[in-house]
Amino acid sequence: MNFVEELRWRGMLHDIMPGTEELLAKEQVTAYLGIDPTADSLHIGHLCGVMMLRHLQRCGHKPLALIGGATGMIGDPSGKSLERNLLDEKTLIHNQEAIKKQLDKFLDFESGASNCAELVNNYDWMKNFTFLDFVRDVGKHITVNYMMAKESVKKRLNGEARDGLSFTEFTYQLLQAYDYLHLNTTSGCKLQMGGSDQWGNITTGSELIRRTNGNEVFGLVCPLITKADGGKFGKTESGNVWLDSRYTSPYKFYQFWLNVSDADAARYIKIFTSLPKEEIDALVAEQEAAPHLRPLQKRLAQEVTIMVHSEEDYYAAVDASNILFGNATSEALKKLDEDTLLAVFEGVPQFEVSRDVLTDGVKAVDLFVDNAAVFASKGEMRKLVQGGGVSLNKEKLEAFDQVITVADLLDEKYLLVQRGKKNYYLLIVK
Repeated sequence: MNFVEELRWRGMLHDIMPGTEELLAKEQVTAYLGIDPTADSLHIGHLCGVMMLRHLQRCGHKPLALIGGATGMIGDPSGKSLERNLLDEKTLIHNQEAIKKQLDKFLDFESGASNCAELVNNYDWMKNFTFLDFVRDVGKHITVNYMMAKESVKKRLNGEARDGLSFTEFTYQLLQAYDYLHLNTTSGCKLQMGGSDQWGNITTGSELIRRTNGNEVFGLVCPLITKADGGKFGKTESGNVWLDSRYTSPYKFYQFWLNVSDADAARYIKIFTSLPKEEIDALVAEQEAAPHLRPLQKRLAQEVTIMVHSEEDYYAAVDASNILFGNATSEALKKLDEDTLLAVFEGVPQFEVSRDVLTDGVKAVDLFVDNAAVFASKGEMRKLVQGGGVSLNKEKLEAFDQVITVADLLDEKYLLVQRGKKNYYLLIVK
């Protein structure tokens, strides 16, 4: 497999230094990509870079995932208008360990093959680097004029940032450049990858290496991923879509991919899966023939959910989706854990009911009219029940005065009432 060609057809190649493709065709190349450790989970904004490392390894080359432990203490001005929060060493170590577990799902770190992935942290070689050493060994090779010409620096200096550009951030490109020099010297690393906002930092690194030891090194960057409508990719109303299930449940993760537009699905399935071109082309043709069946979104959501979480989580997410949008059974409803239940029915009308009301049993008509206003009147509820249009926990309500007790509760806390096909109400018993 040709790595550059793989990125090119997937729409993952934004810019590339001359000679990069020839180098990759000639030998096994060690390449690195930096990951910001400001949280103890990656989010889907990191996924394009992680997939670049994955494709690199699949093409026979050696990936280095660099955790920016030192640079994470400073902040990178590239593409940002605010200075980043600085982290302490204990937090950075915790974040690195969590990120490594997530990367294990994408990369082979364990097989012992010559192209086995490695995790490195620039804090390891930066922590004992004195300021005087840095000025002497790095600073003298790159002029201020060269650094000022970088687009990310110019933007900050031209007023995009409220407080200008701190010296700390100004030196960031030198720190990243030194990472490249260090990895070139110690690991024979000849290629640095990243998002298009990293192009300036990558070229500074190649320039530092050229001026320091005369080696020729290379760089390539992927485009910054956006939505077809120009909106920011990976952001929802509740914030980032995380890879860690503590922050974004597998159900919500699956729903994110399932709900992307047709235009986005056609792009994202190339970027965020390892499916071959022929299979993707077939799915695109299916989508064009029957867009209402949404084969692209379904396959995209399946592939990414299994890759990030597990097959079990994927099937659980599908079952949970069917509860709201399909003909799921009460058994499927009872299998949902509390977090998924709340995620599925987020946004439906909710009512709080005292547990005392159910202790001795209560007639459904009293509960759903007097205690929770699911129905406007008892007469309306009676008619709907007689017509078979009311369900409790996905089972048809047989009688409007059926007695409901705590034994009917889901997770000992919830009742799900369905009126007609699409109207759901969640009663929370406290």
